[in-house]
Amino acid sequence: MTPNINTQDIAAPGTAHDPREAVANEHTIAPSEIAVGVILGRASEYFDFFVYGIASVLVFPAVFFPFTDGLQGTLWAFVIFSFAFFGRPIGTLVFMAIEKRYGRGVKLTAALFLLGVSTAGIAFLPSYASIGFTAIVLLSVLRFAQGIALGGSWDGLSSLLAMSAPKERRGWWAMIPQLGAPLGFMIAAALFWYLSSQLSAADFLDWGWRYPFYVAFAINVVALFARLRLVVTHEYEKLLKDNSLAPSNVGELIKARGSNLFIGAFASLATYALFHLVTVFPLSWIKLYSNQSVNDVLLVQIVGGAIALVGVVASGLIADRFGRRNTLGSLAIMIGLFSFAAPMLLGSDVFGEDLFILVGFALLGLSYGQAAGAVTSNFEPKFRYTGAALTSDLAWLIGAAFAPLVALGLSAQFGLGFMGVYLFSGAACTLAALRINSARELRG
Repeated sequence: MTPNINTQDIAAPGTAHDPREAVANEHTIAPSEIAVGVILGRASEYFDFFVYGIASVLVFPAVFFPFTDGLQGTLWAFVIFSFAFFGRPIGTLVFMAIEKRYGRGVKLTAALFLLGVSTAGIAFLPSYASIGFTAIVLLSVLRFAQGIALGGSWDGLSSLLAMSAPKERRGWWAMIPQLGAPLGFMIAAALFWYLSSQLSAADFLDWGWRYPFYVAFAINVVALFARLRLVVTHEYEKLLKDNSLAPSNVGELIKARGSNLFIGAFASLATYALFHLVTVFPLSWIKLYSNQSVNDVLLVQIVGGAIALVGVVASGLIADRFGRRNTLGSLAIMIGLFSFAAPMLLGSDVFGEDLFILVGFALLGLSYGQAAGAVTSNFEPKFRYTGAALTSDLAWLIGAAFAPLVALGLSAQFGLGFMGVYLFSGAACTLAALRINSARELRG
């Protein structure tokens, strides 16, 4: 069953009674078109972010922080890594103001242009050895700009899918936008694996690492046209208008449904904490404290990304059978249980390290597939567009921004057990938020 999202243009003045014109003006936006636009858009955005995340481990400590040891350099790189997540809500607010004034097409073009330029700009940055501390400042500025751009790239396509889907198939349609994350990660990891394995260490750190950032700009151009093909059409605008998906006043939103923003962010905290603990963090830990080759780790993570992809798809089927919130709560319990085994796995041999990554990706796919929208459905239609965007921004900021930094810092200082405690706290917050949300609905 597919969402009922057929539209019909209104005939132009003077031609309303011409049946040929009426037929010519009919047009249908297929659900598959929206799905492709969503997946391409999300995959390009995640590719940009994962290119930066992987480079934070493999490249930036040596290129931008050569004055300190590997651990400290990686921690500093993770500090700058977090800057984008502060930029996301700012970007959402700024670009929604642009959308109100100039339209959704202008907003999306400007946001993706900024994302592509800021990502490609990192490829041209001189190293610390060339210009000193200025290189770190420029890296920080471009990283913050990435976050602003990503916040501004919200187009409402995922909300449109969710709201148009039949009630019994909402889990399936909710998972479609989430497919972009594992796809973006797999492409980024594969590109770094190829360059790292084909180039000498000196060449990779000198110029090889810059190519993924160039590629990001090209991918953004393709994604931009794929999304503009939808968002600038009259049919799409009509669908958004019919579903009240338009920017709302933020002050009014916070006053009426401010608690929903925070409950929604914490409801997916386990997922977002796990997100970087199986992608960026293990790469850094193994590089610093294990004998396993980084290229081998990247290959395992690519396999993990494929497992997560399957998990995202499976989450749609599971959620439609058992309910989206039940699915998210059950996965939070499983992530909490995994937090006890995770330190032992990552702290053991190569088999344990690989098992940590693969199991972690499996749980990530199942939980991330339903992480968006489990609580944002509480927003009235007029608040859904802005509320969903800001809830996602807060979830990333609270759950994911500091995950690699905190996990690596605590684990290096006190042992991997503290990484498990960090992950367990995310699972506990998710369960508490879902419980609070259920109680509020019952009272309502």
